[in-house]
Amino acid sequence: MNVVELDGVFWGPRGRDDILSDISFSVPQGQIMAICGANGAGKSSLLRLIYRHQAPRRGTVRLMGKDIWLMGASEAARHLAAVLQEQPTDFALTARQIVALGRLPHRRGWGAGLSTPGGEDAAIINAAIRRMDLDAMAGRAFGTLSGGERQRVMVARALAQEPRVIVLDEPTNHLDIRHQLELLALLKGLGLTVIATLHDLTLAAEFAERVLILRNGRILADGPPDKALTEATLAQAFNVQARIDRSGTTPRFSFHL
Repeated sequence: MNVVELDGVFWGPRGRDDILSDISFSVPQGQIMAICGANGAGKSSLLRLIYRHQAPRRGTVRLMGKDIWLMGASEAARHLAAVLQEQPTDFALTARQIVALGRLPHRRGWGAGLSTPGGEDAAIINAAIRRMDLDAMAGRAFGTLSGGERQRVMVARALAQEPRVIVLDEPTNHLDIRHQLELLALLKGLGLTVIATLHDLTLAAEFAERVLILRNGRILADGPPDKALTEATLAQAFNVQARIDRSGTTPRFSFHL
């Protein structure tokens, strides 16, 4: 089953030219896909279409087979969670309270968003906190955490949503090497559909089953890492000379002007 589908999608800011043009692809349940490309290629704009932040100018975005803009926000959030690149630092909430926000799409009734999570919700929140190794800082104010700690809190919030799809914009930003590797291993082990932008091509090649490369708002390549991440494709995508050493267990990339 394809859980995310884009069919002939175009998007651009109001009154301006298209940034994304004729984007079509589908992502089956459980697949891990990395989106790569140069700055300005349209990666973050594409993610915003997928997580229902902005509507396409033309074409259709489907989630679980349904036009995402025919869903309510809460229905979409029960299926899809997003972890964005930049996180606000002025929340007057603790890390645990931020993680608890992930349960809001599943709750019902007046004032449900303000009440203290109980029973099953509390267990899911605690499990997400443990999974991201946040127990020691769960009671701290979100704004006092480091960038990497805030990123882990936002991933925990996404896990608390219990989605079918997780969309992440540069999820390894702000994380040290150990937490980068731990996060990517966690995402691979969830059994969920994962769509992430990654600027580190080595991480993309190791992490993803599929790599989609954008150039000037269009799909340049889409396939398994060894097929999508070729020297010729990378030269076009980044306007550089690319060399790939595949002699080891993972490819090593080098670039020259």
